[in-house]
Amino acid sequence: MEMTAQQLSQYNGTDPSKPIYVAVKGRVFDVTTGKSFYGPGGPYAMFAGKDASRALAKMSKNEEDITSNLDGLSDKEIGVLNDWENKFVAKYPVVATLLN
Repeated sequence: MEMTAQQLSQYNGTDPSKPIYVAVKGRVFDVTTGKSFYGPGGPYAMFAGKDASRALAKMSKNEEDITSNLDGLSDKEIGVLNDWENKFVAKYPVVATLLN
């Protein structure tokens, strides 16, 4: 399945009847089982319904970093992002690919 960023934004945890999705490097993960982290009020709720790649790479929760844009990241930051991606792959199912 493929989805747009606009479609992804509908899975931000505010509608309890829908799952919670977070995208990392273009893959959309169903993180509903981690809703204490990604759901409303959770420490990573700002990532829900978005591509959090840059923010994860930079270990940032700043709104401007919550994007798929990886331009200008250091090798270390790319390594951090790859570690996060591996954690997501191990823990959450991939449900879609994010269209640019």
